[in-house]
Amino acid sequence: MPAADGIDRRARGALVEAAARRHLLAAGLRILAGNVNYRVGELDLVMVDRDRDGEVLVFVEVRYRAGDDYGGGAASVDSGKRRKLLRAAETFLARSRCHDMNCRFDVVEASGDPAAPRLNWIRDAFRADD
Repeated sequence: MPAADGIDRRARGALVEAAARRHLLAAGLRILAGNVNYRVGELDLVMVDRDRDGEVLVFVEVRYRAGDDYGGGAASVDSGKRRKLLRAAETFLARSRCHDMNCRFDVVEASGDPAAPRLNWIRDAFRADD
């Protein structure tokens, strides 16, 4: 069903995630996977970043909001969503060769035009023990 902007939810999500992926790639991250679905949850992007300690596995949640009426996209990553992301990340780690890497959870907030959204990248947006 098309939204007010004439784009259905799935197409809007694909546009916004593609913009977030390009933004993060331009910042030097490397993509490992996108739209990874498990029974326990979905991971929008799984990437690798470098910090002073070496490579870090980054689980990225992309959140779109047309406006800031109810807070930014990060505000919508509540405790229930964080639990699902953690379970999905644990499943990814169990099934990959990345299980010994340091990990972090980032959020990319997107707003405005889905084809050219304003992006706000929040590194280390939450931790597994939050």
